[in-house]
Amino acid sequence: MNLKDKKIVVIGMGKTGLATVRFLGGQGARVIATDEKPPEKWGAAFEQIAGGNWLTTGAYNAGILEGACMVVPSPGVPPSNEILQAAVKANMPVTSEVELAYHFLKSPILAVTGTNGKTTTTTLLGEILERAGKKVFVGGNIGNPLIEFAGTNQVADFVVAEISSFQLQWIEKFRPFVAVLLNITCDHVNYHGSFAEYSRIKARVFENQTKSDFAILNAEDPQQKSMTSSVRAQVAGFSSKNELPTGIFIKDENIIFHNLNGEEEQYPLSMIKIPGLHNVENVMAAIMAARFCGCGRKSIIDTISGFSGLPHRIEFAGEKKSVRYYDDSKGTNVGSVIRALDTFSAPVILLLGGRDKDGDFQNLKPLLAAKAKQVILFGEARDRIGSLIGKSVPSVKVPTLQAAIESACESGRAGDVVLLSPGCASFDEFNNYKERGNFFKNVVRNL
Repeated sequence: MNLKDKKIVVIGMGKTGLATVRFLGGQGARVIATDEKPPEKWGAAFEQIAGGNWLTTGAYNAGILEGACMVVPSPGVPPSNEILQAAVKANMPVTSEVELAYHFLKSPILAVTGTNGKTTTTTLLGEILERAGKKVFVGGNIGNPLIEFAGTNQVADFVVAEISSFQLQWIEKFRPFVAVLLNITCDHVNYHGSFAEYSRIKARVFENQTKSDFAILNAEDPQQKSMTSSVRAQVAGFSSKNELPTGIFIKDENIIFHNLNGEEEQYPLSMIKIPGLHNVENVMAAIMAARFCGCGRKSIIDTISGFSGLPHRIEFAGEKKSVRYYDDSKGTNVGSVIRALDTFSAPVILLLGGRDKDGDFQNLKPLLAAKAKQVILFGEARDRIGSLIGKSVPSVKVPTLQAAIESACESGRAGDVVLLSPGCASFDEFNNYKERGNFFKNVVRNL
C-alpha cells in the first residue's frame, strides 16, 4: 500500500488516532487530524508532532473530506458519525487502524475478539508464546495499537492482538492466521444499532481467512453455531459443557484437546488459578491457539499455572468483617455480570450501574433471584436497570459508586460477597473502568 502524498483524514486524537497520524506521516502521507475536542486539548503527544508540513488540523465536520482519498476513524467513532456517513455516501474508503496496520505487518496475526474475556485471553496467549521461546508483540485494543508496531522494525514471530467490534467495523482484507471468537452477548448496541449488527461485525474476524488458517469458536454460543458453515479456515471449538470430536472440552478433572489430526492431549484443570467457568473457557481457547502456533504442552501448563489474572476482572479487593469484596469493574455488559455472578456460591450483594449501553438487564432476573441477596443500583443507569430487573431481588438506588459501597457495607453480613460488576460504562463518574475499579478498591481498603 503506497501512501506517499495521499491526503488522509484521521478522526479522533486519542492514543490510537495519534499513533495512526505518526505512522501515516512516516509513510509520506499528507494527514488531516480532527477530533471533537479542539487541538489545544489533544495533549503533549500531538504537540510533539505538530508543525510538520505534512500535518494539518481540520474542523470536526464533513467539510474536512474535501480532496481526501481515505478516512481512518479511531475505535469508538460510531458509524453514525457525520464525517463517516459523508465518506460512505461519497464512496470514499473508510479504513480501521487494524486494517491499515495489516497491510504493513510482517508477522502472522493471532486475533482475539468476543464480548468478554478478550484481554485475559490475549494476555495469557502472549505469555504462553513468550515462555515457548517465541518473539511476540501483544497489543491492539490493549496496550499499544497495531499501527504503532507496524511503524517499527517488527521483530516478532507472532502478533497477538485483542480486536474489538469497533476495529472490525471497517476492515477489508484483515486476515489473522488464528482468529478466536470467545463469546457474543449483547453489548455496544448504542454504537452498532442492533445486536444483530453487532454479531455480524464480530463474525468479520473470520471473513478473510483461508483453509491454511485456524478459527476458534465457542461451541456453546448460540450466536456462533450458524457461523461455522461460512468459515473457510480450519475450525476448532471449545466447550465447557459437552465433549467435542474436534476441539477442547472439560472431562472430569482435566481439559481434553482433540486436535485436528485426531490426537488427544490432557491438561489438568487444577493449573487454572483465575476464578470462574468463563476463565476456563478463556484458557481453553488460549491453549488451542498456542498449539496451532507450535507451543509445547509443558510451556502451556507452566504459563497457565503461574497466571493470576488481570486487575478489575473479578479481582479480590479485600475482606472486612468476614465480608469479601470483589472488583469486576471491567464487567461493562450484562454477559460479564452473568459470568461474575456464576463464579460465587455465597450470597452476593451486587453493585450494578454507571452509564448505560442499552444493556438487556431483564435477562439477569433469573440469576439475580438465584444468586443475589441484594442489588444496589447506582449512577445514571440506576432507574432504567431498576425498571428492567423489577422485584426479582431486593434493591436500593443510590446516586454514586461511593454511596453504593457504603450501602453494601451496611447490608453485608459474615459470609457475604460484595461484587462490583456494573454492567455499564464508567463515564458518568470516571474516565474509564480502571479508574472506577481503583476507586472501589481504595474505598474498600478504608472501610
